[in-house]
Amino acid sequence: MQNDEPTISRGEQVEAAEREAAKKRLLAQAEAERVPVEETTRAVPDRRWRRDQR
Repeated sequence: MQNDEPTISRGEQVEAAEREAAKKRLLAQAEAERVPVEETTRAVPDRRWRRDQR
């Protein structure tokens, strides 16, 4: 087995694959939970909020 690449143990290969899979799951979850800007509520200025409370 003569090649230029450094030898990576089977365990390291499995860990790298698991890390990559976990990263993809996290990115997919974050994308699914993302709220589009149009759907976010605007902040109400403090003065107007206090005036409405009276």
